[in-house]
Amino acid sequence: MAATSIFPSDEATRKFLEAQGRGDVWVPLASDPDAEYDEEYTVDLSALEPLAAMPHMPDNVKKVTEIGEIPINQCCIGSCTNSSYYDIMKVAAILKGKTVDPNVSLTFNFASSGDLLSQIREGADCDVFISAAPKQMNALDGSLKDDADKNPDGLDELLDGTRIDLLENKVVLAVPEGNPKGIESFDKLADQLGAGEVFLAIGNSDVPVGQYTRKIFAHYGMDEQSLADAGVLTYGSNVKEVTTQVSEGAVDCGIIYATDAYSAGLESVDEATADMCGQVIYPAAVLRNSAHPDEAKAFLDYLTGEDAGRVFESVGFTPLA
Repeated sequence: MAATSIFPSDEATRKFLEAQGRGDVWVPLASDPDAEYDEEYTVDLSALEPLAAMPHMPDNVKKVTEIGEIPINQCCIGSCTNSSYYDIMKVAAILKGKTVDPNVSLTFNFASSGDLLSQIREGADCDVFISAAPKQMNALDGSLKDDADKNPDGLDELLDGTRIDLLENKVVLAVPEGNPKGIESFDKLADQLGAGEVFLAIGNSDVPVGQYTRKIFAHYGMDEQSLADAGVLTYGSNVKEVTTQVSEGAVDCGIIYATDAYSAGLESVDEATADMCGQVIYPAAVLRNSAHPDEAKAFLDYLTGEDAGRVFESVGFTPLA
């Protein structure tokens, strides 16, 4: 006996994929009109009580009312839906006007540049946009609205004169602790993938790290579809997901940014050259619809200063502005 399920792929799904430039992969999914079910369940969402996972296993779940008041030392805010704008905004509303206790470490895990671009297109409030590649910034740049390749929707969302190249990063080949497969370089990786000897994690094609990866594949004459069919590739919807797969040893290696490898404590065995994938430039700009343009420009000025530059350099970035 086998069990399966279908989650409807509706018009909202199609619009989301189109906003990411992936509309061609959308397929409508729904149960047959005459489908029969052994059981049907109706859930009253308003009656559900919030749950929390307790140390040290994710399945150690208790109702919030059972946990009581306990000290919190670390908080990481993200979302299983790739840090969706709506989820993050709920947190922002809760934290608005408040400060973080000095004994608490608060971190965020935001979405990929592609998802952030989609959110801006859909009208999300934004003062400053920093992208991990020029492609996403180009799609909002009114000076490029006549270039259908760079700005396909002809958008004009950047405040005039504020766009800058803020930082440079590097694309690296990272391995799990101990480097079990003895991976040494991009040169050898091409041969190892072709021979089916290693399992590689890469970013999806709609996120910058995935786009740089595909340039590396082209540099070595590797055919992504053939490698995927051979089962030697796995994907992440953003660089954080790829980094996590490498950190957990779920793959033999992954193509990520030097800064992500640094933050995760991963070993980088090789660094892609500009000839392989171009420069990894992070552009930044103030958005035209910013509710606080003066403060946004002041913040961007701060990011180009010496104090911020030292912080960027400490985690692997090269300041450009």
